[in-house]
Amino acid sequence: MRVFVGLDIGTTSTKAVAFGVDGAVASVHSVPYPLICESPGYAEQDPGLIVEAAAEAVSRVTADVRLSHGEVAAVSLSSAMHSLLVVDDSGRPLTRLMTWADNRSAEQAKRIAASGGLDIYKRTGTPIHAMSPLSKLFWLRENRPDLYEKAGKFVSIKEYLLYRLFGQFVIDHSLASATGLYRLGERDWDKELLRDAGIRRDQLSELHPVTCVMTGLNPGYAKRMGLSTDVPFVLGASDGVLANLGVGAIDPGDLAVTVGTSGAVRTVVDRPLTSDRQQTFCYVFDDRHWVIGGGTNNGGIVLDWVQTVLHSIQAPDSGKSSLEGMLRQAERIPPGAEGLLFLPYLSGERAPIWNPNARGVFLGLNLTHSGPHLARSAMEGMMMSLLSVALAMHDLTGLKNKVLASGGFARSPFLLQLLSDVFGCDVEVPACAEASAYGAAFLGMMALGEYGDIRDIKSTINMRETYVPCLKHHQVYTELYRIYEQAYAGLGETFEAITALQHSLQGAG
Repeated sequence: MRVFVGLDIGTTSTKAVAFGVDGAVASVHSVPYPLICESPGYAEQDPGLIVEAAAEAVSRVTADVRLSHGEVAAVSLSSAMHSLLVVDDSGRPLTRLMTWADNRSAEQAKRIAASGGLDIYKRTGTPIHAMSPLSKLFWLRENRPDLYEKAGKFVSIKEYLLYRLFGQFVIDHSLASATGLYRLGERDWDKELLRDAGIRRDQLSELHPVTCVMTGLNPGYAKRMGLSTDVPFVLGASDGVLANLGVGAIDPGDLAVTVGTSGAVRTVVDRPLTSDRQQTFCYVFDDRHWVIGGGTNNGGIVLDWVQTVLHSIQAPDSGKSSLEGMLRQAERIPPGAEGLLFLPYLSGERAPIWNPNARGVFLGLNLTHSGPHLARSAMEGMMMSLLSVALAMHDLTGLKNKVLASGGFARSPFLLQLLSDVFGCDVEVPACAEASAYGAAFLGMMALGEYGDIRDIKSTINMRETYVPCLKHHQVYTELYRIYEQAYAGLGETFEAITALQHSLQGAG
């Protein structure tokens, strides 16, 4: 049996999943690592740990495949977007990896947006925000000029992993288009932005298609992974783009909704599309397809936060309560949480408001509200933020067919029904939850000739179940969303003021 491994480099773990050519899962293994937040606004990772995690994850699934008398035909990569790592001329890291969640360049992003931000967004498809490597480069140049002097290259975690495995710095067009440094119309690095950021073209990696095949795996890593040195590795794409492919959301108007640590809503289009209000992103998929949508900072981390905080109040010495228990309690609370609304901006926000200074807010609290009310409200707020992205996309395309769900939240019937009720449409859930990994593996199958077109993936995807919205609940959420938008609009100056106060207090400490 020939299997194709999708290697998905995520924010909190790297996961390897082995698939048969029919889409069946043969093996899964995940290796976690920490997100380092030592200073306000910082969200970093150790790139060496991620390389080790990738090697271990692949070795585990390779061992499983071997036990089943199979062989690994190819390994394809998926990666979280917007990461930035500075390496020297020898490829050694000079910094930790700055992740998408790193907000330290918020001030630089604000200045870029004020001086030609709309034009830059229209050219690159990436909204001006602290997540973007473009903003991170401006921060580094201003705050760590010594690193700029020593820098050999500025790369993402996928590029660094491939360098360790093959000794080459390469990047696919999909991931490159998420850097804020890539010109969509020319499918190349943007010369003007490179000049503005003070970097040279040779400090960025070579651009290649998502189905580009690399061979000549480093013998040491080949041995650790249980692979031969001639097993092909396929560049793949970004995790967001691949999640759409992995659930089969590739027809116009089909929405892929993914919630892991963060969240995202995306759809595939046949031409680059950008929003005059700069609410959505536009990334390359391949020569004929682009993906538009938006990512939210606050997906599963909202659940983790409310679970930890509520349990620390109720039972501070008994360890962390179960997520399943919290979901059961929240499910008993009626829709709308009896007049409680949560703005879920615990770590600022990306789409569609692109405001790193937004903050989490409970509105409507009174003496009748309990912990389960807060939990329900937090989950509803998370869904409201996803709806705001979907509505921005609808304004841009005019299309809306169905929702296909993936990510960690797709394991919860309650959250999937909540998504259906908030969005007011059917939500389909594929049998395989590893959407990004499967999208990557399928590109590997295409690269090796098993399939000829991305649409062929639909024949391999089985749907586990479909959730149908409750009209009565949707009516409640339609009114709640109106209040949600009104609340955010009225708190803009307050968010700025509280952020400034936080910074001054941290400086005083």
